[in-house]
Amino acid sequence: MAIRQMAQSDDRSAARAPRRVLIILLGAIGDVVRALPLLGRIRRGWPEAHIAWAVEPKSRPILERHPWLDELIVYERRRAPWSFAPFLRMIRRGRFDLAIDLQRHLKSGLISLVSGAPDRIGFAAANAKEWNHRFSTRQISPQPRMRLKLAQYQAFGDALGLSETPIEFGLQLGADEAARALAHLEGLPRPLLGVILGSSWPSRIYFPEAVAATIRELTTANGAAPLTPILIGGPEDAALGAAVMRELGAAGARDLTGRTGLRDLIAIFGECAAAFGPDCGPMHIAAAVGCPIVSLWGSTAPERSAPWGNAHLAMRGEIPCHPCYLRECPIGRECMRRIAPADVAAMVRRALRERRPRGLSSLTNNSGCGSATDATAAAHQERS
Repeated sequence: MAIRQMAQSDDRSAARAPRRVLIILLGAIGDVVRALPLLGRIRRGWPEAHIAWAVEPKSRPILERHPWLDELIVYERRRAPWSFAPFLRMIRRGRFDLAIDLQRHLKSGLISLVSGAPDRIGFAAANAKEWNHRFSTRQISPQPRMRLKLAQYQAFGDALGLSETPIEFGLQLGADEAARALAHLEGLPRPLLGVILGSSWPSRIYFPEAVAATIRELTTANGAAPLTPILIGGPEDAALGAAVMRELGAAGARDLTGRTGLRDLIAIFGECAAAFGPDCGPMHIAAAVGCPIVSLWGSTAPERSAPWGNAHLAMRGEIPCHPCYLRECPIGRECMRRIAPADVAAMVRRALRERRPRGLSSLTNNSGCGSATDATAAAHQERS
């Protein structure tokens, strides 16, 4: 049941509830997923409000038909710059009372200003980029740089006076959508292992031979049911998928790279017993639907971006330059090379043993991020 139908508004926020709310978060898939709990909090606090979200096409599928959202305003970036003016006109026509800028860039600040909303809330100057804070009428308190993104977004709910709510994402599919997605898994024996291959940053990608070695470790029974691996990635990851399949042999996995959309992943990860892969949007989708996810970290930091509820399963190779936040690595992704496949497999086995019934968790019981070094040490302990 949608939150709009089941929630009563909080007394503190009801008196000043806006009629029309605009959320501005255009791009990264993982960021959009991690902002969904804020959307749910807004919907609970202001059940009668009209909530719109300004987004780019790559993240649009996450928000399509979302039960807590009333409207999507899509910026067709692939046709920029000609599409920006019509997009801004759509924003202006929304007649919003409140704009929430989660993007913190010049472009999102301009969108917030053009919305005409008298109340525009954004990040503090210490966290904003490109003078973004000058476009807002008020800012949230400065956020620690390495605070989890999801928690940073929740700070907007605090600033808006909304009651704390359980952390939930509301990702769901219609019956027809789910059936089409699950057709990709037809005939595969359970339990399934999700293997995420790609990332938008080349510096974050795990090596195909290491992926294959991890899979081999996990498809040997060792007294337990062997896992059935499925390779997950977009069309741009086809070469990665082919390289892994060459390492494994034709029967080593089912290669779904380029065959699934983002919405398919909601159902597919829901069927997986566990998953592993690098820092990327699908990693956050897996966590959002309750799939235990072992995340592998190179140029970016799990302290800021670990998937919700799975921070203790984050792993990184120890190297002085981590995290560098470089899209291209000048030393051949040495940080990723130092993550041993046997350790990844051991951490996946740990995740399987710890696996909890899927449900909701609150922000207060996962407000921080466990040490990735501790996670690697725990994997070594699993092996011994």
